[in-house]
Amino acid sequence: MVELFDWIVQRVSYDAERDFYAKHFPSVAALHNRPYFRPMTRHDLNAIVAIEQQIYDFPWSKNTFWDCLKISSYSCWVYEQGEEVIAYGILSIAAGESHVMNVCVSPTVQRQGYGLKMMNRLIDVAGGHHVETMLLEVRPSNEPALNLYRNMGFNEIGTRKDYYPAKNGREDALILALDMFVPQHPQKEDEEQLGAD
Repeated sequence: MVELFDWIVQRVSYDAERDFYAKHFPSVAALHNRPYFRPMTRHDLNAIVAIEQQIYDFPWSKNTFWDCLKISSYSCWVYEQGEEVIAYGILSIAAGESHVMNVCVSPTVQRQGYGLKMMNRLIDVAGGHHVETMLLEVRPSNEPALNLYRNMGFNEIGTRKDYYPAKNGREDALILALDMFVPQHPQKEDEEQLGAD
């Protein structure tokens, strides 16, 4: 029933103001197509799952994302351009630390700096909650993501054995941590970005 409702909303939604500006003031309308962050909603889940399935061999399910939206200690974000979700990120926050649960960029816009932008957004959210440490796990085989995190100041602090499912069994996870009290350096916008596990 929820999927039918989402489908109807997508088909019948009409924004008269947006259409007016697009017709009469195209330069102003172009501003509406600039990417922006906003909280994730259940209406985003189909688009998010579609991206997830293109990127990962073992993607999260729609129910997993829905569960994240319902947990009050989770902060779920999308980066939207026009009406298209181009990236998303999920952060848990508790007991003075935050944990990046999922970050992913649509394959149509990868290597354009959106992974970095999403990570910076999550760092800002964590900072707003005065956390001391941000943690994440990443596959050792995900070199673009590893390079991004290391360039952002994350350091390897351990390994979770057989953490991820893999085509030939299991793969370890590297545990990375960011000290939130160490000033962060601005990053280049053009670094390669890929979704993090």
